[in-house]
Order: sequence, then C-alpha cells, then structure tokens
Amino acid sequence: MPTLNKIRTAIRGPQDPIPVDPALRSLRTALTLFFALDGLLFAGWVVRIPAIKEQTGASAGALGLALLGVSAGAVATMTVTGRLCHKFGSHPVTVAAGVLMSLGIALPPLTHSALSLGLVLLVFGAAYGGINVAMNSAAVDLVAALHRPVMPSFHAAFSLGGMLGAGLGGLVAGHLSATSHLLILTVVGLILSAAAGRTLLAHPAPRPEPRTPAATTGTGTGRGRRLVVVFGLIALCDAYGEGALADWGALHLHQDLGARAGLAAVGYSVFALTMTLGRLSGTVLLERLGQTRTLVAGGAAAAFGMLLGSLAPTVWAALLGFAVTGFGLANIFPVAIGRAGELAGPGGVATASTFGYGGMLLGPPAIGFLAETWSLPLALTTVAALAAMAAAIAYGTRNVVRAAAR
Repeated sequence: MPTLNKIRTAIRGPQDPIPVDPALRSLRTALTLFFALDGLLFAGWVVRIPAIKEQTGASAGALGLALLGVSAGAVATMTVTGRLCHKFGSHPVTVAAGVLMSLGIALPPLTHSALSLGLVLLVFGAAYGGINVAMNSAAVDLVAALHRPVMPSFHAAFSLGGMLGAGLGGLVAGHLSATSHLLILTVVGLILSAAAGRTLLAHPAPRPEPRTPAATTGTGTGRGRRLVVVFGLIALCDAYGEGALADWGALHLHQDLGARAGLAAVGYSVFALTMTLGRLSGTVLLERLGQTRTLVAGGAAAAFGMLLGSLAPTVWAALLGFAVTGFGLANIFPVAIGRAGELAGPGGVATASTFGYGGMLLGPPAIGFLAETWSLPLALTTVAALAAMAAAIAYGTRNVVRAAAR
C-alpha cells in the first residue's frame, strides 16, 4: 500500500495546496456513502433485535448464542477479505460486500427459531466483516492519493449512519413490522450500493506512489508485522471502550447514580455524538498534531473522561465524562486501522480490524464479569485503563513507527 509520507510533510508546516483530481473527489464521496451505509444497516438491525427475539420465541440465552453468528461471520471473513482485496481489488470487494449486507439484513425477520436466526446472521456478519475490511483498505489508498489524513471523516460517516439508523429505527418500530422495516433498508442499501458502486467500479484504487514490498504482499517484514499487531492492539483498546459504553453506560447512570430511564438513555447518545464530532474534526487534528500526538492525546482524554464518567458522584458529571471519553476515543480506531493499512495493505487492515472487533466483543462481557466481582463503576474504569494503554503504546512505539515510514 502507498505510504503517507506526504501527509507528514503537510503536518510539519504550510505548503502550497495540492490540486485534487475530480475522480478522487468522486471516489471519496462514494466511499463515504459506503461507510454511512454500513452504520445505517447495522444500527437498523440492532434496533429490531427485540422484535426478532419475540418472533423467534428465543430465550435470552438462545438469542445470545444466535447473535454470536454476527461476530463469528465477521471475524471469519476479515482475513479472507484481505486476500480477496489483493486478488480482485478493494473497490469490487467493497461493492460486493455492500450488496451482500443489504440483502442479508432482510433475512432475520424470515426466521422462526434461534438456530435459523444464528445461521442467517452468519451471512450478515460475513458481509459486515467483509465491507469493513474492504472499504477501509480502499480508504487507505485514497488517503495517500489525496495527501491529507481524511480517514477520520470516513468513520464519522459510519457514526452518522449509525445514529440515523438507530433514530429512524426507533421512530418506525411502533408502526412497521421488522420484516417491512428491514426490507426497506434492503432496498435503500441496494440503491446506495448501486449508485456509489458505479463510481468505485469505474475507477481502480489510486496508486499515487510506488508500493512497498510490505504493502504489496500484505505481510512484509517481521518488524512490519509486529507494528500491524501494535496498531491492532491500539484499535482493540478503543473498541473495548465503545462496546462497554454501548452496553453498560445507561445501566451505570440508572443503577449507580439514580438517573431516570430517559436521562440514563442519554448517556450513550452523548458519547456517540461527541465521538462523531471528534471524527469530523479528525483531519484537522491529524494535520496539526500528527498521528502519534493524536493517539496519545485521544487516549489520555478518554482515560480522564472515563475515570470521571465511572467514579463521578452525580449524573451530570458522569455525562460530562462520557462526552470527553467519546471525543478522546473518536480518532484512535481510524488512525490505527489506517496506519495498519499503510504498513501492510489490506492484510494489515484485516489484522487490525480483527483485533478491534475482538475488543468490541470483549468489552461488554468483561465489564459484566468484573462488575459481579467488584462493582460496575470499578469495572468501567478498565475502559480508562485501556485508553491510557493505547496512549502509552502509541508513545512508546513512536520512533519505530517513524523509522518504518521512511
């Protein structure tokens, strides 16, 4: 994959603006649509889980096992997708995964048992894992061609799509059946995939600079592989916090701080909003601070915010902590995934994405186990600990990363 040396040049000081090829602008718009579509479809599915549970008659335990189908399908597909991107290109794989995800979201309402639900969720999860690796790989190429660190803007589109999907899903849940709702999302997904896919298929991934051996093979040197794992661990630390707050943030506000149900539900919304705002401003932060400082500052801010959010004695102080945490975590995952792709191409994206997805899966059950052993507030401090660890890893490996970029 192409390196981002010119980005670092831009960070060091002002320079003449580089004209942007209109084709690159079109590619950026198309990729942004795919990121938004990913968030829209996944959130649309999540808000209909209660209806699907009722339809299948599954117990809580059986439903939990069925939902593992999404995770299993995603993790199993990510490494394979990296190879497919090397063979066929990241653009065709992105389009194919977008179509498959759009079709897959219509399948859960057609099931009538936990077993059949788990099987169709394998398909949905495979598409979800595939599109995340493929579109991030495509984004890494485009970032290098644009000579600007715009990776956070793509992840902001994912966040915005997720907020839109969750919001619209909540509005229509009382008026449309899960079958109708998810079928509408299928149609929307196919339309967006066709519209944005035409642009991706019409233009190959840009190759602005000679590709390094590591990026070409997707494996690279031993040091390159180790660095990909390092950025995978950073992504894991970030995603652990996202998963933990999504599942446990509202309960902490309600159970430990006595917030009303409506106010407790605001907790994750505040976190998601500041994360989206942080990603929208991520390009500016990267241009001014650089990758290492952005990672260190983000991890430190998230650690402080989560200590406040988990240990504060009042609801409003905890909400402030959640807001700071969202802003701090916002750009850690995009930078980590982008850097892994820069080092080792689609294979690097696949490896780091698998680590990150593993962190999102690990967070909620780990918090639950620790909450039983200690308490929920103390368990949530592990989010702060891992955010601080991400900052420490980024700072500790800064010289090695700098040397690898030369």
